[in-house]
Amino acid sequence: MNFIIANENAIYYECSFSCDNAIYIRLGRDAWFISDARYEIEARERVVGAEVLITSDLYAKAVEILSSSGVSKVVLDPGEWSLRAYERLKESGVDFRFENDFSHKRRIVKSEEEIARLDKAARLGAKAFDTFAKYIRRKGMGKSERELSFVAESLLGKKGKYPLSFDPIVALDENAAKPHATASKKRVKKGSLLLLDAGLKYERYCSDRTRTAFVGRNFSFDYEQKFSSKRVQRAYDAVLKAHDRAIARAKSGMKAARIDALAREVIEKAGFGRYFVHSTGHGVGLDIHEMPYISAKSDISVEDGMVFTIEPGIYIPGEFGIRVEDTVVMRRGRAEILGI
Repeated sequence: MNFIIANENAIYYECSFSCDNAIYIRLGRDAWFISDARYEIEARERVVGAEVLITSDLYAKAVEILSSSGVSKVVLDPGEWSLRAYERLKESGVDFRFENDFSHKRRIVKSEEEIARLDKAARLGAKAFDTFAKYIRRKGMGKSERELSFVAESLLGKKGKYPLSFDPIVALDENAAKPHATASKKRVKKGSLLLLDAGLKYERYCSDRTRTAFVGRNFSFDYEQKFSSKRVQRAYDAVLKAHDRAIARAKSGMKAARIDALAREVIEKAGFGRYFVHSTGHGVGLDIHEMPYISAKSDISVEDGMVFTIEPGIYIPGEFGIRVEDTVVMRRGRAEILGI
């Protein structure tokens, strides 16, 4: 296959190294990693299976390779390139064939090595959740969402040892009704509902986990939660049941849309259907969001080796939000939760 890519994670997948200024070209069995002098030492040490080319004009070098290759058609993901960059590449005279999500499709089925890294990331993330729960029990009362977000970031990354998959979401009560809530000055008090959505990277592979918990004396992120409000408890029980049902019944060969329905049906039956405002899950790998997408519109059939989240939620504006999320891998035909 002939293709050209610029996305950093896509390049890493192909040759075990990437940086913020690189182009990777594969034409049949030949491959080139093109970057500038800032990355020469690391590139020559770490790039696997490609010739390292260092230049001050990456596009000129790419055009030179393409135009002299004799190749007529090359795959390109239009989402990776600016219009200006594409116009430069067209100088090669090559016929570019657009394919959206090209790299995500190439890596949708994970190798055992990738799954091991994802599992390690999930285990580290779960441990960090436990450490954060301990912090809430000891020092959390009265702390604001902003303060807790800072603490979560530090604990999750072990003070910089691990990069984060994304900025942690710490949301209380009605702020949790915003699926991607921005931390506010709202403070923790006894009886609060606290939602934490966070993840870290292990050897570049991401973890993603969400828990919703009642702030009380024995605060924890266990699945079993007891809320003081019957309405909140009913919503929480529906979300947890939807989470458990989708994971228990997911099978290799099943359409992603059906897995979405397995979760959505529970929440609709409980009377909260209109408050489940996003898809049931998304793939996780080198990117925090990649294929497969577990949504009502997805036509993908899940297969062994695919890794994705199951994260049903209920979000009632002005009241509360609830989400329970785990990352699973399809293995031997069934979904297994990573990190446990």
